Formats: sequence, C-alpha cells, structure tokens
Amino acid sequence: MNKICIYALALFFCLSGATVYSQTNEQQIVFSPNEQRDDIFYHTIERGQTVYAIATMYGVSVEDIYRLNPGSEDGIKAGATLRVPQKESAITPSGKIDNYMYHTIQPRETLYSLSIKYDVPARDIVAANPGLSTSTFTIGKTIRIPPTRIENLPGKETQTVQKRMEYTVQKRETMYRICRKFNISTVELIRLNPELKNGIKAGMVIQIPVTSEETIVREAVRQPEEHEVNALLSAPKDIQHVRRIQVALLLPFMAHDTTRTAATARFVEYYEGLLLAVDSMRTMGTNIELSVYDTGTGTRKLKDILREQALTDANLIIGAVQNDQIGMIADFTQKHGIKYVIPFTSKNDDVLSNALVFQVNTPHSYLYSKAAQAGCDLFAEHNIILVRVKDNEEKPDFIKAFKAEMQQRNIPFREIDYNGETFAQDIEAVMTRDKRNVVMPTSASLEAVNKIKTPLRMLSELKTETDTVPYLINLFGYPEWQTYARDCLEDFYALDTYIYSNFYADNLSPEVHGFYAAYKHWYSKTLINTFPKYGILGFDTGMFFLGAIKAYGANFEENLDKIHYKSIQTGFDFHRVNNWGGFINTNLFIVHYKNDFTVTRAEVR
Repeated sequence: MNKICIYALALFFCLSGATVYSQTNEQQIVFSPNEQRDDIFYHTIERGQTVYAIATMYGVSVEDIYRLNPGSEDGIKAGATLRVPQKESAITPSGKIDNYMYHTIQPRETLYSLSIKYDVPARDIVAANPGLSTSTFTIGKTIRIPPTRIENLPGKETQTVQKRMEYTVQKRETMYRICRKFNISTVELIRLNPELKNGIKAGMVIQIPVTSEETIVREAVRQPEEHEVNALLSAPKDIQHVRRIQVALLLPFMAHDTTRTAATARFVEYYEGLLLAVDSMRTMGTNIELSVYDTGTGTRKLKDILREQALTDANLIIGAVQNDQIGMIADFTQKHGIKYVIPFTSKNDDVLSNALVFQVNTPHSYLYSKAAQAGCDLFAEHNIILVRVKDNEEKPDFIKAFKAEMQQRNIPFREIDYNGETFAQDIEAVMTRDKRNVVMPTSASLEAVNKIKTPLRMLSELKTETDTVPYLINLFGYPEWQTYARDCLEDFYALDTYIYSNFYADNLSPEVHGFYAAYKHWYSKTLINTFPKYGILGFDTGMFFLGAIKAYGANFEENLDKIHYKSIQTGFDFHRVNNWGGFINTNLFIVHYKNDFTVTRAEVR
C-alpha cells in the first residue's frame, strides 16, 4: 500500500433541521399544471419529498407553499402538484447569484420551443439541468431556465483575459518582491511554478499571470434547426475515462487533540475501511491516489485545505459532517466539476441544488416512504396490528407514513394501546387464525420489544380444543432492532421478524467474516461495536465509487443504472432529486429473521 499523507481533518455530526413528512391527505387540493400564470409554476410531488425540501430546492419559504396550497400544512401526497411562486433573483448563503426561473413542462412543449419561448440557447438549458434527458423531459416535470443570453447579434464586446508571461528572476530578487511587483499572491505564483517550493534562484524562468482586456468581434451565430436542438436530450455522452483516480478524504481525525471523542474514533475507522477498499481496487489494477486531510472544527482550516492542488485535481472528494463545512466543500466541487460524497449526515440541503453531490445516508422522509411502501407490499393480505407503546423512542413520522400508505391502498389495519396487565388479551382480541398477524410497535426501543415479545410467543404456540392451529405471527420493526440481537435474536426467529433498514451486515456471511479478518490483520484490532459499522461503511463507499469511476469514468452518473455493487453492509440506489440537483441514496433492505434460524436480506427497488 502506498504511503498516505494525513494533513488534517475534523467536524461534528450535525443532524440539524426538521422536516415535514410527505403523506396522503384526502382533503388536499390538487392543481392542474395546465393553469398558466407567469408568477407561479407547478411541482409534481415525488415519494419521500417534504414541503421543506420542495421549498428549499426552489429558494422559497415553506410559508409560500402553504399560502398557495391550502391544506398542505396537514400533509402532501405523492403524485399531486403544488403551486410554487417564481422567486426573485437572490444571493445564496454561499454568495452565489441565483437568478434561475422555473418552468413546468406542458403538453406538446419541446426543448426547441422552450429555447424560443425564453430566448435562451438550448445548450444553456441542458447545462442548467444535468439530469435532463428524453426520459425526464416529460409533461409535469420541472426544469430551471437560466437567464437570457443574447449571442446571435453581431457586435463587439470587451472581455477580461487571463494570460501568462515568462519572467527571468533577477539577482537578489525574492518571491515576496516578485509578488509585490506583479500584484499576485505567493500561493498563485507557486501554483504556476511548483519548482519554487524548493527555493528561488537568479536566472530562473518562471510563469507570471497577467490580466488584460481585449475587444472581441462577435459574429452572428447560426441558429440550429429544431431537430438538432431536440436531439440534445438523447445525445450519447462519452465516458470520461480516468487513468489515475485522485481521491481526497476530509474527516475530523482531531490529530492534535488529546481528548478524542467516540465520534472521532468512528471517523478513523471509516478511513481505515476506505483504505481497505483502495487496496482492494489497487490489486485489481486500478491506479488510485488518496490524500487525507484533518479539517478541524469550523471552516478556518478547511479554507486552507481547499487551496491545495490535490483538491483541485481530485476526481472525488469524500467527507465533512458539519453543515458549514459541507456547504463550503459543495461550492468548491461545483466550481471545479468534482464529484462530492457526503457520507454521514442525512440532513443537508446542498444535494437539492448541486448536481455533483451524492448523499449516502438516506433522508428519513425517503426512508420512511419507501419502508411504508415495502411493508404494504409484504403484508397487504395479512392482519396488520399497530401497538401504541409510548416512550421516548416512538416513531410517529414512520407510523404516519405507514398508515397513510395503508389508507391509500385500502389495506385494513387495527390499533391498540399497550397495557401491561391486559396486553395478551387485548392483542388476541384483534388477531385472526385465518391469516398471518403482523404486529408492529410504534416505538423502536428495546423496552417496547421486551414488552410484547413474550405474550406474542405464547400466542404463536397456543392451541385450543377448537383451534388446533396456533396464531401465525410476524413482527415488523425498525433498523435499531439490529442492535438488540444479543437480547432478542431467539425471539426474532420465533416470531418470523421483518425489519426495514438502509444498512445491514450479516455476521454469518463469508463476506462479513472476510472483512473482519482483513481489518484485524491490517490494524490489529476489531471494529467498534456500533451500527452501522463505520469501517464497513468506509469500505462499501470506497468500493462503490472507485469501482464506478474505474468502469464509467469521471461522469459515471450517466451510467448509474449499470453499476451493481454487492455491498457488505450499505447498499446504494442513488436517485437524482430533480433535473438540476444531486443524488440521494434511496436503498432499502428488508431483513427477515426466519423461524428456520436463517436471515435473509432483500433490496427493495
């Protein structure tokens, strides 16, 4: 393994910001996109989207959405449309000018007709919407329109041009004097002349940046034909092959902090797992250069890190936990055209407007929506019973989503309140022997599982004189239940338990055993007892993205549907949030603890 240079890193877990769950609301008003107005457009709601996310992606407030869509305060329904106001040009928190307007595609509209309508070159529209293609340019979809750019009329214009000149270093000249002479920074001078890192000598010929203004004669541009414009949506995109994959990892190692936290240890483990992925890819002939940096807290150190040439040259940047750092890195990657992986937090808004962002941790609204859908697919013909267990680990947003999905599909379900003295009688009263009974507590806590598991096991074995067949029972539960295997594994098997989760590692599988052995061989220690395992998360993330770049180049996002990585713990199913935004991981596993004492993990697509 090549030597890895660690510069600096550090951040906190930041799970800030509340979201509103998208759910069915029978009283919701649905608007037709055919109603044309200049001051509004229409957004078709997708599964897992929240009012907050929709407002954020268009640069308006939640109150704007509520005002134009009475009833949306109580919930929104996938497939319905929302009125959204056209915003004024604004300065984003990062200082960028956001002067796009948005358009809902109407029947019979084409890329050519929109180019004419808004007097914007079609290529500019395509560039502003990286996700635009024949499959996404459809009625009801929203695209953003960049400002009008007049390029067809002949004329003259003055442009600022950056050039370089050669300069011979004179006797007794220092870098400081040369920088003052030409009004440039030492960082810029060394960037153009890396040899200056070893010192400056008289007679050296170096490059000096020079800015000048030039008058350019603009000739009339031929207008493309309609078929040429519309063909832009189906034009094949060549793979941008990468001979050496350059990766930068930015994490809070706190290298100079003597009081390391448990979170810091997890980030170190993530890095170690990523190193194993780098080594695995290298054994398969992949040329990889990995640079690792300690960001520190806040953004002061990060600003210096982002000036490093290794960051500018990177094909992939991974890391950051705090939203202020994530935002700064996202802006940097957008400016330089670099893919950016956010590995931990699920609560960040940059993915909504940056087409280069990949968010690994699934936002709860998407996770709950997909899990509710999967639960209904599995149990639609069963007797579903929700047990209201009140404690501090209740899952109201998921239960709300699950109930909304069942109501939308007309799937009957029952609800009871947990009462320790009467639970066995209460649950039996709503059970049936002619179909399976699916029981789900409203809390994910171990205490909630312990409260209901023994009575359910007794009922699953109960036979009477008139009923010789016991109740058929399944438990349905949460990702947190993976951490209870030591206490409840036998009960999970006995109750034929299903859980939904965006991560799962089968400790009995040869893949997991192999990873544990490799990790211990490399680092002479075992993985930290957390869920998910950060070392495996780093390995899975590295294998997916490095493999994607190796196979499909720097623009691998054009071939996401062809990338099939069999993960050890964390699956990847990236979904673009809109035509101009990035990707979120919507992968979901259904883990089944069968009563034959085996465990299966199935991906939900």
